[in-house]
Amino acid sequence: QVQLVESGGGWVQAGGSLRLSCAASGRTFSSYAMGWFRQAPGKEREFVVRISSSGANTDYADSVKGRFTISRNNAKNTMYLQMDSLKPEDTAVYYCAAGLYSRVVARYNYWGQGTQVTVSS
Repeated sequence: QVQLVESGGGWVQAGGSLRLSCAASGRTFSSYAMGWFRQAPGKEREFVVRISSSGANTDYADSVKGRFTISRNNAKNTMYLQMDSLKPEDTAVYYCAAGLYSRVVARYNYWGQGTQVTVSS
């Protein structure tokens, strides 16, 4: 069992930056791959980026490649998403998740409550 809590969302103008955090509780955090997903109003939850349990492997959606950076600190049971050069189309609720190293929502067993990111033009 893993509990996840996102933080760091907020409002930012286009071109700005935000850093999201995902704090995990549980003794086996380092055993899980993790990912960030986002869901905009009226749209399906979509893959943003994933990271392997060790942090050695990452995979970014084309829409965020070069702008977002995922990292994790297993000693602190925390995962991060650095978001730079934000665009209005990045506006969504962002969710962190723990599970298998996958782009697929169903492969993740644990989810945070989400944090709102709003990017204005």
